[in-house]
Amino acid sequence: MPLATVHLISLTPSTSIPSFVQAVRSTSTIKPLVISKVVRWIITPTTISAKELLNPKKPWDLLLIVLGNDALPKSLKDKIEVHWSVTSGVPSRLTSSFDKTNAQLLHPDPKSVPALTGSLDKPRMGSSSQTLELSAGLSEWIAAFSRSHTGQNAMSMLNLLAFKPGKKPDYLQYGKAFAETIGAKRGGNAKLVGNVTAQQDQSVSGGKWDEFALAHYPSILHFADMLASEDYQSVNLKYRVPSLQDTFILATSEIELEELVQAGGNGGRSVKL
Repeated sequence: MPLATVHLISLTPSTSIPSFVQAVRSTSTIKPLVISKVVRWIITPTTISAKELLNPKKPWDLLLIVLGNDALPKSLKDKIEVHWSVTSGVPSRLTSSFDKTNAQLLHPDPKSVPALTGSLDKPRMGSSSQTLELSAGLSEWIAAFSRSHTGQNAMSMLNLLAFKPGKKPDYLQYGKAFAETIGAKRGGNAKLVGNVTAQQDQSVSGGKWDEFALAHYPSILHFADMLASEDYQSVNLKYRVPSLQDTFILATSEIELEELVQAGGNGGRSVKL
């Protein structure tokens, strides 16, 4: 099973996003699968890696996922202010044709994108987004973000998961429902998944992550439509939430990254809580 390493990166003040991406793409020793602009925390970790992830010296700029577990070369390290990583085994059926699959997800035929189900017309609200429910704060942010160009395009949600003892089978029930119905009918797609084999900060992080996933949604409203629905929450609250010791979800945009690189701009928006 191929290894892939997930990197969260904060660039040095003198390094622009386009220049870093150009450096990544010109480095022959690494093969990037995903380069994405960090947008916002959806769920924050409570114990595992919490200090490292939530209090970096400088806010996170980029998500970089590369094949293999080799260290980043010095030419890239010199452009990085803060760095965090985990390595996972990812099934070859996902990595072998990932570039083609991902391009189709990021730039779909509009006719292939499912319509919203209508759950946002009368949303099921929760008191906290930490359980992946639609809280008032998250709903307010989504309403504003969905009016932006980035919010109207594909989103890539980075998930890290740690399971309670003996509870992974329950989570697999959730994963099955996500893939077959509650996620799929809203365009949700776990485009990369894997079991964590190593993490950078395990000795000081308060525990070990078990699994990683990168989930695709056609837009932020498709994600919200899922969270606001009774069918999703009936599965989420029964299987997903009780199975997790800790988790986080970080919203990122590969589309915004592409457009920043094309424009040659320097980014500007950093991750917000």
